[in-house]
Amino acid sequence: MKVEFMPRGDQPGTRKTYKEVIKSDAVPAPDWLIADSIPDLGSDPVPATNYTSPEIYQKEIEKVWLKCWQMACREEEIPNVGDYHVYEICGYSLLITRSASDEIKALYNVCLHRGRKLETSDGCKRRFRCAYHGWEWNTDGTFRHNPWGWDFPQCKPEDLTLPQAKVGRWGGFIFITLDQDAPPLEAVLKPIPEYFKDYHFEDRYIALHVAKKYPANWKAAAEAFMESHHSITTHPQFLPWLADVASGYDVFTDYTSRQLTAMAIPSSFIDSSSFTQTEIFNQMMQSNGRLGYDEIVEVPEGMTARSYAAREQRKSLTAEDGYDYTNCSDAEMLDPMLYNVFPNMSFWAGYTPNITYRWRPDGVDSSIMDIYILKRVPKGAPRPRPAPVHWLNDDQPFTSAPELGALGGVFDQDMANLPFVQQGLKMMGKDIPVQFGLYTEMRLRRLHQTLKEHLER
Repeated sequence: MKVEFMPRGDQPGTRKTYKEVIKSDAVPAPDWLIADSIPDLGSDPVPATNYTSPEIYQKEIEKVWLKCWQMACREEEIPNVGDYHVYEICGYSLLITRSASDEIKALYNVCLHRGRKLETSDGCKRRFRCAYHGWEWNTDGTFRHNPWGWDFPQCKPEDLTLPQAKVGRWGGFIFITLDQDAPPLEAVLKPIPEYFKDYHFEDRYIALHVAKKYPANWKAAAEAFMESHHSITTHPQFLPWLADVASGYDVFTDYTSRQLTAMAIPSSFIDSSSFTQTEIFNQMMQSNGRLGYDEIVEVPEGMTARSYAAREQRKSLTAEDGYDYTNCSDAEMLDPMLYNVFPNMSFWAGYTPNITYRWRPDGVDSSIMDIYILKRVPKGAPRPRPAPVHWLNDDQPFTSAPELGALGGVFDQDMANLPFVQQGLKMMGKDIPVQFGLYTEMRLRRLHQTLKEHLER
């Protein structure tokens, strides 16, 4: 099937919006997925130095990364008392530890004697013992032992409890903030917990976790996944079945926003008048990376590719995990629905295996991207062990992580832009600003507005 490019995407009257698409689905979407939240965020450009300035980066560390809530790990990664996970952010290291069956703490990963890190990798211990001089702490952070205690009369055990970050929990995720006065996690996540309640994130497990560093500022990396219209050139294989131009965007609060894109609907950037529903369905199954069909399948007469794909996905998902998805909407079975939380998190909604992204700064011109896929624990089965993180080195593409399947090639397409984006932003310097679209890129604009509010506090 030949895809012919037709530059029609800038003509809103030629396409349905996302909300119009899902209103006509065979199994309708919930009301909260249809409701709009489109504030007027203005049209001011953003300084290119937001991405390149060492001074701004240092302010971000102080006023964002040491202040805001961040997703550190999943509860299933520390299921037993004594389990701990080492979380690193901007030179700070925390021990996310299960100190009791119902208690999780985030301890500063530092010996209060001479400053050595207590732990350098995840594990399970009854105590944290410094490898330098042997000082020890209990897993709840209280001081345990100093083998040279006779020479430290000034150090009282009650004064040597490890400092702690604040901990929050939602959907099986563990969040931390180093700011004891940070707003409640529930206020920052709103309305995600309410909208996601039927997806049972707490009953999901890490099916894969791939991480890689990239030579681009963390904001540039995050923004590559905050709009859909880059498909026209970055993912042209999506155009026969992804309504990229018709995507819906909403900004709920200073912290949360979403992006909604219909699958099994061709892009208005191409002339799709000659596409059959069977061609749309098979193009989607072969190239999207989330739904797995290798053979050519005929869409039954009288059905659309969208309704057929949703029906088949319900069957496939029930066969995999044993739950009944009969009444789940087409949109929640098919569509990319990305909910972002400031500063660095993105959670995909829906019933199918959920993607979660996390971006962390690694200097002005470098960032770390974590990709998780969460699957529901099969009905009546024990929770599978979480997949270990697969770290890719600088020379390894995402396609070298076989667990990603076809998604590996998609992520490589996204990431191929980033080094050149960072170079261009440096050339723009202080004199040439970055421009955002009023609607399609309002989520990016809100990110920078919230960032500015934090930096000016």
